[in-house]
Amino acid sequence: MATASACGDPALADLVRAVQRADSAPAMLQATQALAASGHPDAAPHLVEVLGFNNPGAAVAAVDGLIGLGPQAVEPILTGLDGHNYGARAWAVRALAGIGDVRGLEVLEEALATDIGPSVRRAAARGLGRLDLAPLAAEARLSVSERCLVALEQGCADGEWVVRYAVVVGLESLAPALHPEAERLQRARRALGNLEDPRAEEALVVRLRAAQALERLAAEGPHG
Repeated sequence: MATASACGDPALADLVRAVQRADSAPAMLQATQALAASGHPDAAPHLVEVLGFNNPGAAVAAVDGLIGLGPQAVEPILTGLDGHNYGARAWAVRALAGIGDVRGLEVLEEALATDIGPSVRRAAARGLGRLDLAPLAAEARLSVSERCLVALEQGCADGEWVVRYAVVVGLESLAPALHPEAERLQRARRALGNLEDPRAEEALVVRLRAAQALERLAAEGPHG
């Protein structure tokens, strides 16, 4: 971890030092919670490092802190991604999904398509449906929403029902961004229809959630 002395803010330096000196899982959890609660933008890289400490409780606290920091945490997360530490990368996917910044798109796409952990793929599917496209120009919104749609369409075939359930949620959340392209909205509805069909989907809970999503989209009208 970067040294506490590298922190310009003395209060932040104390919080980072507490994480560095934690000598037990409970101490690490408490220190990470305090660092996350600070809301200090410079806490982001230190929270990212906690993701790789093999301490699930502290990792959850770090993810919550990163999500709380919002878009300003994205660059530290992407920069700090460790391709050799699966646990850290899995937690980073959860953080990016929770933040909803388009810079996390590629990581979320890859996670849904290839990650070995169903919970990680589930987080990625939800995240792909809730990316904040508002700041983008119209052409970029179309491009990003199309990539999200393609990834979620492919996720419909995931072998785990919890992931397919998350795909339903992602498709429903993405629908407003698919307007005004009626063909793309129809693709989303078609994917939901397949997940509602008992001939194609074995999990009742997924079928019920897909039916609910279709009902909501129909009630909202052609704008999704």
